[in-house]
Amino acid sequence: MLHYAVVFFVVALVAALFGFGGIAAGAAEIAKVLFFIFLVLFVGSLIWGLINRRTP
Repeated sequence: MLHYAVVFFVVALVAALFGFGGIAAGAAEIAKVLFFIFLVLFVGSLIWGLINRRTP
């Protein structure tokens, strides 16, 4: 999922470079949403791992 966030970020940068403002804004918004979803899943995974490791 982080890979897709980076891909959309690169697409947004390229689109902004060529002057496609609407496409760049859309791709940047998608990248931001995917990054935050990845971040929530990552933190949840860390917490889940710590809880499972402590219980016998």
